[in-house]
Amino acid sequence: MSGFAALFKPLLDWAYTRPHLFPRTIDLLVWPVALVLGAILKLVFSVASTGFELIIVCAVAMVLQAALGWAIGIYKHRWRVASFDEVMALGAVWSMVTIVLVLGNYAARQTGTTDLPTTAVSIGALTALVLLGTVRAVWRRYWEKNRRPEAENCERTIVFGAGEGGAQMIKAMLLDPDSIYFPVALLDDDPRKQNRELDGVSVEGTREDLAAVAKATNADTLLVAVPTADASLIKDLASRARQADLEIRVLPSATDLVGKMTLADVRPPTVDDLLGRDPVEIDLESVVDYIRGKRVLITGAGGSIGSELSRQVRGFGPSELYLLDRDESALHGVQLSMEGRALLDTDMLVVANIRDRERMFELFEKYKPEVVFHTAALKHLTLLENHPEEGMKTNTIGTKNLLDAAAANGVERFVNISTDKAADPTSVLGATKLAAERLTAQMAEETGLPFVSVRFGNVLGSRGSVLPTFMGQIEQGKPLTVTDPGVTRYFMTIPEAVRLVVQAGAIGGPGEVLILDMGEPVKIVDLAQQLIDMLSPHTKIEFTGLRPGEKMHEILISKTESGDAKIHPRISHTMGDPSSPSAAMEACGPAAEAKVAEMLGDLTSAK
Repeated sequence: MSGFAALFKPLLDWAYTRPHLFPRTIDLLVWPVALVLGAILKLVFSVASTGFELIIVCAVAMVLQAALGWAIGIYKHRWRVASFDEVMALGAVWSMVTIVLVLGNYAARQTGTTDLPTTAVSIGALTALVLLGTVRAVWRRYWEKNRRPEAENCERTIVFGAGEGGAQMIKAMLLDPDSIYFPVALLDDDPRKQNRELDGVSVEGTREDLAAVAKATNADTLLVAVPTADASLIKDLASRARQADLEIRVLPSATDLVGKMTLADVRPPTVDDLLGRDPVEIDLESVVDYIRGKRVLITGAGGSIGSELSRQVRGFGPSELYLLDRDESALHGVQLSMEGRALLDTDMLVVANIRDRERMFELFEKYKPEVVFHTAALKHLTLLENHPEEGMKTNTIGTKNLLDAAAANGVERFVNISTDKAADPTSVLGATKLAAERLTAQMAEETGLPFVSVRFGNVLGSRGSVLPTFMGQIEQGKPLTVTDPGVTRYFMTIPEAVRLVVQAGAIGGPGEVLILDMGEPVKIVDLAQQLIDMLSPHTKIEFTGLRPGEKMHEILISKTESGDAKIHPRISHTMGDPSSPSAAMEACGPAAEAKVAEMLGDLTSAK
């Protein structure tokens, strides 16, 4: 085949740059050639004596091929040349043309209008089928060879997974001239795939053979082409790749992929991959019902949770969306991420501080929000231990300002974002957020409306969280600092947390605290070690000791609460405590409790 292509290379090069000529013109020429060959092969009559009849049959074949091929879609570039779908369509066209020619010639012979043997037409049709397929195979081979990247300029890649994912990835590598990957071997743990070959790339064994195959093929990279791969598989393959001195790349999870997999989807593994959490599903109908067509306000919209919430809520079709934050740069960033530009010239962006009670009432009276997501907060535990009043002013009093403004201006649903540190709090952060939960429950009791709190743990990648901290330390070449070898925390990704937040807003009853399922707690030292293994094998871990207010192990439900997943399997419900919010500060001492009581009293007397 390659010799044939080389012989006709000038012609193929010319045709290659004119896709509209091929395969239409070639198909039309195939039929006369095939029918003449069929007549010659018959050898029982003189071609010359039946030349006119043969010309008529050739003309009919060409017209039928063109008309039927266009009608079915072969010449509309509906399928790739020589793909399975195109071959099936071509077979259908060939069958119809052959039936017309054979039956037509047979009928003509019965009436004595032609001497052309029907067997000659049949042989010609079979010859045409062979030529149609051969020409396409040559064309496809030539096209693929011209697109194939140079192996010496690419990362020699072992692909793990000989299923659909592996097939798509190998094809993508071989058909992209700009690909940085070139497949040299396949691996798969399924015994039924051990003899498989995909586009010339053979399965060379299982994961146990990775080191040997890497050495034999001089590979640089391992690509895990299994979108359904769980955390245990990725961890194991990452460890084996490291031992074989290979870079490891993965594909997004099946739920995150849109359409077919492409080389643009290939990326290094993340901590999200290694945590291996199940995808979150939400009831879109209930979510859309309470957001679509409503005026929605999001506080703290420039933060990690707030910005993702803004993007997701916008997709549910609110009539108006207002994004409130005291940080103008954060609002600039969220508008840029949502609209691709950030001119800061829209009423959607609101610069304000939730501590400013008068400003909150002014904004609620102006915009009349119907749904409020309250994510604004001071959240850094250690910093708030040193500046407790600041936490009280934002997390507790700021929430009180919003709740009062919401109740006074017809807000139908209020979702307060809380934290696992509010369960049996030992820190200023936890106590101020528990006070906010109690204030929300109080307002729900007064109004009878679904004012709810949503409680969850750490989110991966949020500003100031452990993951960006570790990444920064690695970039600076410093040790990763962990408080204690045994300390554990709950984690989920930002999109996952936000999906559950919007679902919680749909199913929460008045005064409820909705607790998100965070999966199993993760040891921080294990998280640090996974990052080191992936990014910086020589980095050390230093233990600094628990800081004031920190717990060894966080909890999501306090000793006095009981949670029950009533509606969504990943969301538990417990009733919020509408008793004195200031008592929530008990863990921080009498002074803190008295201070919050004083602040709340001032607000009450000012009404």
